[in-house]
Amino acid sequence: MIVLFNKPFRVLSQFTTEGEKSVLADYIDIPGVYCAGRLDYDSEGLLVLTDDGKLQQRVSNPKYGKVKRYWVQVEGEPEEGDLDKLRAGVTLKDGITGPAIVEQISAPLVWEREPPIRARKSIPTSWLNLEISEGRNRQVRRMTAHVGFPTLRLIRHQVGEWRLGTIPVGECRIP
Repeated sequence: MIVLFNKPFRVLSQFTTEGEKSVLADYIDIPGVYCAGRLDYDSEGLLVLTDDGKLQQRVSNPKYGKVKRYWVQVEGEPEEGDLDKLRAGVTLKDGITGPAIVEQISAPLVWEREPPIRARKSIPTSWLNLEISEGRNRQVRRMTAHVGFPTLRLIRHQVGEWRLGTIPVGECRIP
């Protein structure tokens, strides 16, 4: 079984409780499924869950090269040269990232985030569509910060062949 879930902001990608933080069990009541990959507490969007251990491994292990696509709202307005650095791969503390496929886009039609991002009048924001096939801890955030454009909002909209589509925030769908 595969379950596609639109993970809200500030929800842990686990079923067990951890202090006062929201977890998947607050939203999903399907026994026997577990995450095939994770999303950070402060990231949103598509989370794939399954009851199939082999599938979980093929989705979450970077050696299988499963593509993950994100809408990334960044602080500032990157130029092509900045995006070229991401396209070439950047050196982080845990090594060089694989090349990203990245382009600047208009703001995607997405839900309002609660709480909203902090807007600054003097610093514009922009949106990127970014694709990677790795999945290091907080990788996209670290990559954009490395080239001088900190991530303000991160929404995963695709994992392999699975897309977020119109799944409402906090709800799941079985494809």
